[in-house]
Formats: sequence, structure tokens, C-alpha cells
Amino acid sequence: MNVKLTIQLDDNLIHAAKTYARGKNVSLSKMIESYLKFVTSEESQMKDTEITPLVKSLSGVIELSPEFDYKTEYGNHLLEKYK
Repeated sequence: MNVKLTIQLDDNLIHAAKTYARGKNVSLSKMIESYLKFVTSEESQMKDTEITPLVKSLSGVIELSPEFDYKTEYGNHLLEKYK
């Protein structure tokens, strides 16, 4: 049984979501329904994220000092990249 639901979202988000759904040949309602089914399914909630062997082997490779500020460094990187 389908039930009507009214939600309030940002205009830009709605426009972007409709454009995305149109590009995928699916209605926005169906897209939201699929997402909600996924996030509420038992399998989704029980599923642990598995780390691949490659990622495991790379863990701990880089040692950074406690003073390292990754947000500042990334910001500097972006400033240089888009000069």
C-alpha cells in the first residue's frame, strides 16, 4: 500500500535530485523509496564494512606528527591546484 508523504527539502537539492532521477529513468519517489529500503534493511544494518587486503597492507605506512593539520594542508593543496 502506497502512502503519500510530504517532506521539506532545499529547492536546489530537489532540482538536483529530479535531474539525477530523470537521467537514471526513474521517478524521484522510486529513488527515495529504494534508498529508504536499503538503509532500513536488516542486511544493511548488520553488514560490516570489510577492509580489503590492499588497504590493510597500507594501514600505518605513513607516520604523521601529532601537530600535522590535514585540513590546512589539504586547503593549501587545493589553493595551489586551482591557481
